[in-house]
Amino acid sequence: KQWYQRRVRGVLNYYTNYYYKSNLRMGFMSGLMGEPGDDEDNYCNLTWENRLYAFAACLVIGLALSIFGTIEVWLGQYSAFALLYSIGTLVALAGTCFLRGPMSQIQKMFDKERLVATIILIASIVLTIVCGAVLKVGILAIICCIVQFCAFTWYTLSYIPYARNAVKAMFSSCTGMDCPC
Repeated sequence: KQWYQRRVRGVLNYYTNYYYKSNLRMGFMSGLMGEPGDDEDNYCNLTWENRLYAFAACLVIGLALSIFGTIEVWLGQYSAFALLYSIGTLVALAGTCFLRGPMSQIQKMFDKERLVATIILIASIVLTIVCGAVLKVGILAIICCIVQFCAFTWYTLSYIPYARNAVKAMFSSCTGMDCPC
């Protein structure tokens, strides 16, 4: 029985490692993650597993901050809403630096296919904070937050192969119009 369990574990590990490495080499996931051990961005000594944990932690913290910020809308605290939601977006975005490395991530953000989404995302984060915390105009902060959410979603979809095309096709089939983006 022990021999069988060791054999099954060995086979699973072999195929998991083979599948993972071959997909990264073929570029299947290269838009989302860099190869573990890449020297392109030797920014820290974290293992690949620790990088994934750090990414997940940033994602959860960013989501929690955004949810707490959304709760503040119902309490009428637009300044807290704007700050918490925007910081949540920034923390979630910063978490991707653990996957690719900070310099590589910044370079990818300003690639041709992500440039518009990145500019709109950064502008909407700044405008959300300005409208909510400085001007204290709640409805403008909410509108900027909606734009921020859409820009972050569109930016994220740019890392998934054919995801933007699928969303455009779904929009066209649901509305009967061509997607303006």
